[in-house]
Amino acid sequence: MIVLGANSEISQAFVEQCLSKGEKYPVIFLFSSDIELANRFACHIQVKYRQNSKLIEWDITKGYDPERFKDVESGLLFCATGFLGKGTDDALYDPDHTGKIVDINYAGLIPVINFFANKMEQKGNGAIIALSSVAGERGRQSNFIYGSAKAALTAYLSGLRNYMYSRKVHVMTVIPGYLDTGMTRHLTLNPRLTASPEKTARYIYSAFKRKKNVIYILPVWKWIMTVIKLIPEEFFKRIKW
Repeated sequence: MIVLGANSEISQAFVEQCLSKGEKYPVIFLFSSDIELANRFACHIQVKYRQNSKLIEWDITKGYDPERFKDVESGLLFCATGFLGKGTDDALYDPDHTGKIVDINYAGLIPVINFFANKMEQKGNGAIIALSSVAGERGRQSNFIYGSAKAALTAYLSGLRNYMYSRKVHVMTVIPGYLDTGMTRHLTLNPRLTASPEKTARYIYSAFKRKKNVIYILPVWKWIMTVIKLIPEEFFKRIKW
């Protein structure tokens, strides 16, 4: 297993969900820019599940370096990198911050996912699971820079799934709504529309085993976003949210 964004609470919950279900991996490759923090999780799964792992230092904002990845064995790739960033009022005219949002949520990811997708294609098997966001379903004024990056990621995963289908590599897009993680704890979220990392991991694992293509977390978000996408643009552009 390859984990991009190993310090994500969703990534760690998913890894634990897999291991608790008896999944076995020769090694789990944990990619992170904070190796010290990732090492705590590596020690945890070694003690609790007797699972071997290898830490790979990776800062998505530093550019693509294939030499760092060439010895990593591919099988299951789980990607939960994400950066919400500042709201539009603060980020719109800050090019460095805008670039960071786009790099972490989309631009910096694509060469890396492509690299491992190519390795899976050559083997004739594999799976890719990546987290996008409901923010990418329709741009809204409060976070459209973040949303635009997630929209691009969703479109990319759709095309990759289409391309890889005949090559025996499965691609699953995960579209979360509100998640109770460190990235959102400064926000006031509706608890009925918010999922914990553990609940999210259970949804993802179950859908992955059934080879689903696109899943929402929680399922109610599929209907919420269907309604939102049906609002005519003439009215939608006037909404302050």
